[in-house]
Amino acid sequence: MNTATARAFTRGARELIRTRSLATDAAPLEKTAFYDLHLSLGGKMVPFAGYELPVQYTGHGVKKEHLHTRAENCASLFDVSHMGQIRWHGKDKVAFIEKMVCGDIEVLNPGEGKLSLIMNESGGIVDDTVISNAGDYIYMVVNGACKHKDMAHFEKYMSEYGMDVQMEYLEDQQLLALQGPGAAAALGRLAPSLDFSTMPFMAGTETEVAGIGACRVTRCGYTGEDGFEISVDYGNAPKLAEALLDQPEVNPCGLGARDSLRLEAGLCLYGNDLDEATNPVEGALTWTIGGPKSRRRQEQGFLGASTFLTPEGKLKKQTRKRIGLAGMKAPAREHTEIFTADGSEKIGEVTSGGFGPTFKAALAIGYVPPAHAKVGTEVAVSVRGKMQSCVVTKMPFTETSYFRVPE
Repeated sequence: MNTATARAFTRGARELIRTRSLATDAAPLEKTAFYDLHLSLGGKMVPFAGYELPVQYTGHGVKKEHLHTRAENCASLFDVSHMGQIRWHGKDKVAFIEKMVCGDIEVLNPGEGKLSLIMNESGGIVDDTVISNAGDYIYMVVNGACKHKDMAHFEKYMSEYGMDVQMEYLEDQQLLALQGPGAAAALGRLAPSLDFSTMPFMAGTETEVAGIGACRVTRCGYTGEDGFEISVDYGNAPKLAEALLDQPEVNPCGLGARDSLRLEAGLCLYGNDLDEATNPVEGALTWTIGGPKSRRRQEQGFLGASTFLTPEGKLKKQTRKRIGLAGMKAPAREHTEIFTADGSEKIGEVTSGGFGPTFKAALAIGYVPPAHAKVGTEVAVSVRGKMQSCVVTKMPFTETSYFRVPE
């Protein structure tokens, strides 16, 4: 790695930590069940979403960890235990959740899941979430920095609606993400009961892994690669992590690479690319609701729907849209201003940016008016006082590898 690229990674890691750290003197940092394991592996611990988590590992570094995750027959293990895990119970659980999120949850069969958005009354995005039908309950994973806000939001409407629904916060459950082309091979040795050939992306089940019972395995992740998230009880969590790290494909991976991986995959970071002032149309996430004739677009019924959907389910016009940017010489970080190609008019702002090790260039996500959002449109960004030309680019920036069951 050359000096300029190394500096870019360092700045990117610092920016990630700064924007996501919620620690204060009044709120001591929490530790996951893997804290001692991180230290033994050389993890460089940083504050993140109220926890101490590794940004990278000694002898590895962000770029090496990133490239290992995407390499053939390789996989990386991430500690994502800061994220919130919730079980929903009660006969009205699906009906209640459909008031809170924009996606079609009723359509999910047992074992199926999807990404959705938690909404507020003004049409803003409270959080993004993965929701799974676990048969007897609905399983939900929310962002670590948002989990307490999310639960307060849910509790407000549970009280208001008076429906038969109960929310169970799985405070002691830990969460690991195993990501990469070799993830299925590595996990398969430890969970022989799973048939990955019939398990599509976003499917999930409860099974034994490495001799540990009642592990919830979901084929999902936030890297653009095939992979799995594994929920495990606190006491057995280190044993599970060690068993996964013993597999020849698997290396530990930190927050720095997790961010560059999701950026290449064109995936949003809540708090940067999405917030409560951004609706799904602006965020280019209307696919989470469905097409023009879908039940959710037609019936609506979720918080804030009328603010960006017409009564007929059509999308209302917006003043900005989320886009990808590439072609700049140096990374454009959060809050970097976006201009017209000639630099004469400010038209938007970068919300996430960095260097893509697989993409082999700087890339960014940001917002501009719809008139400037078409792929191929030339624009400019101001990086450290200097204008750089770039172009609106289709996302994801790199090819994704989500597993689909062959027809």
